[in-house]
Amino acid sequence: MADVFSIETRSYVMSRIRAKGNRSTELRLVAEFRKSGITGWRRHARLLGNPDFTFGNNRMVVFVDGCFWHGCPRCGNIPCSNRDYWAAKIKGNRARDRRVTRKLTDDGWRVVRVWEHSLSNPKRFMKKLARLLAQRRECAKADVTANDSTTSMHECIREISVRPREIRSNKEKSCKR
Repeated sequence: MADVFSIETRSYVMSRIRAKGNRSTELRLVAEFRKSGITGWRRHARLLGNPDFTFGNNRMVVFVDGCFWHGCPRCGNIPCSNRDYWAAKIKGNRARDRRVTRKLTDDGWRVVRVWEHSLSNPKRFMKKLARLLAQRRECAKADVTANDSTTSMHECIREISVRPREIRSNKEKSCKR
């Protein structure tokens, strides 16, 4: 299917998409944090990868990943036009996400990545996040009370599972060329 916009109009539309303050993801999560009484977060801390939310006292960061831009295996898809470009772009985004997650984790941060579509059921995510924050607080208390340095906060929490590495090709949604 041909694009409904001219090249100039498409360029303008795409230039208006912002990484901060996205209403369908970030601001909805802000409202859920407030509704759930989750406190201690800051937005857009100057850390590697520009996390959407930072819980500094708990050394935890939250990234809200858009299903399209980060290649969600459940609902992300590659557009029919210019498939090679978009496949490379999304693959690059996912590789960058893995690098950022690895580096922040190595620096002692807990990295939580949430898909945009999972915000359609925010109660489930809020419950999980509250549990993770409680675990981080317990580990921090253990670090403070322990005189020996055998257990660190970084070792106390298991790593969060990494998302699938492959980009779903959505072969069932075939493109007509």
